[in-house]
Amino acid sequence: MLARRSYSIAEMRRALERKCPEPAQVSEAIARLRELGYLDDRKFAEQYAHSLAQNRNLGPHRLRRELKAKLINYQEVERAVERTYQDTSVQSLLEKALAKKLRTHRLPLTRARFHSLCQSLMRLGFDANDIIKAVRSRPELRPVAEEIESLDQDKPRDGSDSDPNSETHG
Repeated sequence: MLARRSYSIAEMRRALERKCPEPAQVSEAIARLRELGYLDDRKFAEQYAHSLAQNRNLGPHRLRRELKAKLINYQEVERAVERTYQDTSVQSLLEKALAKKLRTHRLPLTRARFHSLCQSLMRLGFDANDIIKAVRSRPELRPVAEEIESLDQDKPRDGSDSDPNSETHG
C-alpha cells in the first residue's frame, strides 16, 4: 500500500482494519511502520500540504479541510499549513489561481461570471478580502469590481428597502 502513496496513521489503520480482522495485529503493524519511519503524520501533512498548495493552488482554508479529510491531528494540520505558507505566500498562490481562472473566462465579465469567479476562488480556500484585493489589482477586472462595489454600497445594511429618515403615514 505504501508503495503506491503515503498514508496518515489513521488512514493506514482504517485500511489495515478492513484487510485484517485482528486488532492486535493492526496495532503491531502500525507501531512497526511508525518505528521504521514509514508512517509519520507530521511529515505526511507537510508533504501533502505543500503538494496541494503548489500543484493545485489551494488556499489555507481548503488546505485545512483536505488535511482533516486525511484524518490528520489538528495540531499537525495547523503546523503543516503554517509551514507551507512560510515557503510560498498565499497572495502569490491566489494570483496564480486567478490568472488560471481568467484564461478560461471571456472578458469583459458579466456580474454573474464575476461572482462565479470569486466563488470558485473561495472554494479553492482563499479569504474573501484577499480575493477582492486581487481582483481589484487586475486592470481587466476593475470595471466590473467597481460596479458591483457601488451597487453593494447603495443597498441598505439592515435589509430594508426604505429610507430610514422618511416617515410613512397611513
